[in-house]
Amino acid sequence: MSKTSALVLFAHGARDPRWAGPFQRLQKMTQEASPDISVELAFLEFMSPALPELVRRLTQEGIRNITVTPIFLGQGGHVLRDLPVLLDQLRGEYPALELRLATAVGEDETVLNAIRDYCLRQL
Repeated sequence: MSKTSALVLFAHGARDPRWAGPFQRLQKMTQEASPDISVELAFLEFMSPALPELVRRLTQEGIRNITVTPIFLGQGGHVLRDLPVLLDQLRGEYPALELRLATAVGEDETVLNAIRDYCLRQL
């Protein structure tokens, strides 16, 4: 059975390829935990795939529902301004695609608690 839903972990990107390591591990962990959906990684800049090229590939593979989750600590300019514009453009290109935007991961209390616990373990 082919997958029809995808979760896109959306990160900023960097010039240094080593920066992507934790995001690639998160993508792999998430895919293993949820094999019924396609879990992908996309970047705003500097790295590939960019979100538009990933969405193009996913729709060609039959994906009809995509949730984009920004792997950012806060709702800064990229998440509040750049990403909504990008998603609106993609909605215009793919009107049959259900495209949903989650809040930035760092806005979630559970994530903040995990970061707090990590920091306290360093003492």
